[in-house]
Amino acid sequence: MTQTSRFSRRSLLSSATAAVAAGTLLPLASKATFAMEEDKHPWIDAHSHIWTTDLKSYPLRNNQPVEVLEPRSFTDEELMAIARPEGVGRAVLIQHHPYHGFDNSYLIDAWKKHPDRFRIVGQIDDKKPHTDVLMKDMLKTGVTGFRIGPRDDAPQWLATDGMNLMWKTAAQTRQSMCCLIGAENLEQLDEMCKKFPDTPVVIDHFARIGEDGQMREKDVSTLCQLASHKLITVKISAYYAFGAKKPPHYELVPMIKRLCETYGPSRLMWASDCPYQLTAPNTYADSIAVIRDHIDFVTPEERRMLLRTTAESTFFFV
Repeated sequence: MTQTSRFSRRSLLSSATAAVAAGTLLPLASKATFAMEEDKHPWIDAHSHIWTTDLKSYPLRNNQPVEVLEPRSFTDEELMAIARPEGVGRAVLIQHHPYHGFDNSYLIDAWKKHPDRFRIVGQIDDKKPHTDVLMKDMLKTGVTGFRIGPRDDAPQWLATDGMNLMWKTAAQTRQSMCCLIGAENLEQLDEMCKKFPDTPVVIDHFARIGEDGQMREKDVSTLCQLASHKLITVKISAYYAFGAKKPPHYELVPMIKRLCETYGPSRLMWASDCPYQLTAPNTYADSIAVIRDHIDFVTPEERRMLLRTTAESTFFFV
């Protein structure tokens, strides 16, 4: 933290001692620190994974060895060391099922260390009972969304009673159903949104449109049609994975503009999908630069929505 020139080190320590005695130091310091952080690092990365090599504390799913981690280490500190130079001060941490399954403890512990900095999109097993109770409990630990989608072990991703209970509960808690899906799953999502119109939904990574290098009009149109569901937001993210799959990523701009025209900037959010965005020749700076520095069809306030406000209202509401 940068000290203000109005106070000497001694006067600051004296003030702190008095504040401790009055029981006000932590709230005041927290607010001041947060305000300074906001000025220097205003943006939010709405999607990043993190993990650690400390397998004793955070074992991998099915007892996988540390060698499966790629990159070997990507902790919350390593994420922020890359993000902060680009003006990013907060992040939404995404549970990574291949590594940790339904064990969200590493992300929750990161949130406990920095509750102002992080929110979590967790994962729970919808085949088990009482998903509603678990969701409400996890909301108290920074989990404001849940990652769902078809997996090899769960191809019928919307069919279980537990999943239906999750959608019903999310309408009450505001925890978003965050869908890792492809364009082929959008019709299923449309039906679920009709069934649960009050449930907030996030579509990850453009619904993977452009993964094969082609932004097909049919797929883009289908994604745009879902804008009729007013509680759907879309992550314009993971640029390394789409189109040319290398910087400067400008081939994705027409699709981003189309989504801005249909959803509006208040329902779109930029995200990196780190650490995968760091796969050479892609960089973190290349990713955020597309929205922060390049697109010319948004106002400053709309750019702020894409880089901060949408993610803030979607995930940082508690």
